[in-house]
Amino acid sequence: MRMFYSQVFLKHLNGQPLEPMERMLLDVILLHPEYHDLLKAPDQAAQQEYGIDNGQTNPYLHMGMHIAIREQASIDRPAGIAALHSRLVEQLGASDAEHRMMECLGTMLWTSQRENRPPDELAYLECIRKLL
Repeated sequence: MRMFYSQVFLKHLNGQPLEPMERMLLDVILLHPEYHDLLKAPDQAAQQEYGIDNGQTNPYLHMGMHIAIREQASIDRPAGIAALHSRLVEQLGASDAEHRMMECLGTMLWTSQRENRPPDELAYLECIRKLL
């Protein structure tokens, strides 16, 4: 998957056409210029480890969460997230809105994993509502 991120960015830099999924990923990549040097070096990217113990953010997880939120909004799953996403983007802009929504998504996934139960979509949506 890491190689795919790099391939998409390199295709963009070389002016090559992109598939729809690649365009969605590129939109997220372009929100994060701090990751561009990493994406230009796919061999380095494939070997890099990101540990929470070192206070490092995993750029691939971060960008993947943007994609997850956009996918959720595009199919309105969980029901109601499309409208919430739209309102937050209108208020804050796409990047800030999604970064705040990521906190809710991360909390929901962490809680689900910790408690060994399915993700609580209602709690997730309530968390997002509180951002408005």
